[in-house]
Formats: sequence, C-alpha cells, structure tokens
Amino acid sequence: MIDMAGSKKDKVQRGLAQRASGPLSKQLPTMTVGALERALLKEFPAADAEAWDRTGMTVGDPARLVEGVAVALDPTVDAVREAASRGANVLLTHHPAYLEAPDAFGPASSVAANPGAGVWAAVEGGVALIALHTALDVSPREARVLPGMLKLAFKGQVLVPVAGSRRKGYGQLCTVRPEDDPLTLGRLAARCTSVFARAPRVWGDFSRELDRVVTCTGSAGDVAHECLRAQADCLVCGEIKYHDALELSQAGLAVVDLGHDTSELPLAAVLAAAVENAGIPGDLVTVLDQGDNWSYPETVRV
Repeated sequence: MIDMAGSKKDKVQRGLAQRASGPLSKQLPTMTVGALERALLKEFPAADAEAWDRTGMTVGDPARLVEGVAVALDPTVDAVREAASRGANVLLTHHPAYLEAPDAFGPASSVAANPGAGVWAAVEGGVALIALHTALDVSPREARVLPGMLKLAFKGQVLVPVAGSRRKGYGQLCTVRPEDDPLTLGRLAARCTSVFARAPRVWGDFSRELDRVVTCTGSAGDVAHECLRAQADCLVCGEIKYHDALELSQAGLAVVDLGHDTSELPLAAVLAAAVENAGIPGDLVTVLDQGDNWSYPETVRV
C-alpha cells in the first residue's frame, strides 16, 4: 500500500529543499536606502562637492530596504526604467537628475524631455535616485582611473586641490612610464582611441614627445590653465572649450579632448565598487551601458 500522505509530504519537503538552494535562497540585503546613501557619502563626502552641485539622494524613501542597485552615468528616463526592469530600486549615477530645480515634474511628453521627467519616472517606478558628482570627481579613487587606463604614472599630485586637502582635487599630474619612453602625442592619441573605442580631438604635433601629462575627467575647467604653471606637455580631458584649447595649444600645451561622457563612463564601475564596499552583494549591482548615446557618422551604416 502506497502512503499517499507520506509521498505528498516528501514531495513538499524536496520542493522546499530545491527552493532553498535556488535563486530565492539568496540572502537579500538588509540595508536601507538611507544607510546606503550614508555609506557612500562617507567615502565621497558632500563637503568635498562644489556648492552648486546636488549630492546624495534627490528621490526616494530612506527607510526602504535596498532590493538592487543600478549604476549609470546619467539618470535618464530610459536608465530609470531599465533599473526598475532589472529589479533595482536604487539608481546611483555620477550626474544628478538636475542642478537647478525644474519648474515642474512630469512625464516626458516629447523627444526633448523636460528636466523633471527622470524624477517623475523614478517616483512612478519606485526607484530612488542618488548622485555623486563633484564629490566623486575630486576623490582619490577617481584620480587613478584615467592614469590607470592610459598607463601613465600617477603619484598623487593634483593641480587644483580641494581646500584643506592635498590628496583630493582636480587634474592628475602624471609622468610617462619608463617602458613607454618615448611616448609621442600621436601614440597617446592612438592609445586613447584604443581604450575608449572613440577617436578624440587632438591639438598639437603628433610627433611631439611627452613627459608630463595631466588627466581630467569631464570638463577641464580651471585645470586647463594650471597645466601651464605645472609645465605639463599635454592635457587629456573630457571636455574643453574651443577658445581655451586654441589658446593653450598656442602656448605649447598639447590637448586631447576625449568627450565629456567618454571620459566619465568608466566612473560607473567606480561607483559600483563603492556600492559593494558598502555591503550590497555584487549580484544585486548592475552597471547600465550608456556608451551609445551618440556616435560618429562613419561608424553608422545607413
């Protein structure tokens, strides 16, 4: 005689055992959104950010538990929606959703989405928005990104330091590694193209040999003219005004303009690592790809 009750009980127990070893058994984080923000601000303090910047959380419930974190450069409407679709209820970005508060928050009604559309999408999708912009820009962790990617030697000297600090600031003064000597401007430009898969704008003689190179993600700002005082040979930056580049190149400084977003897309990985260091498991952290926001015509088949 078959014991149907016992057989059914065994099946239930086997099912529970299988469920306990599957995806549902993963230990979910017990950290709140507010606790995650505090942990991130401990590494990238708001006091280090520019006065005009927006640092930390602009949207979200600090008491809600973190279910997943998506990381990106910009909190676009598409990024918010992708974060939600991947099970993330936090979107951590380098750039904030806005600097000056929009006149209104509402859904994107046209291709030229209003500045409040990302916030609207975040509230609608239950996704908290946290941004670490200039607080990340001046951090020692960020300072090693471009020098490391371009194989330049960086020993910690910055050209525009944060008040009261010698380790934090903008513009990393680097030197050419002995194994790369001589490194010409042309070779450095080719290296940038290889590393970022996009050709930069270059000001200067490609045959010029380089010794002192300054790196700066995003806008060059005050770093550009500080390069002359530091007797640098070349500035590699994310963005520089035309007339500044013209003036500096005529003064003897070579300039490699990577593109603002191109220079900062690698910072998403820095933020992802910071989230994991804060205690969120790596399998709950997703870096969103925003490398295709624009392209050169010759790279597109028409």
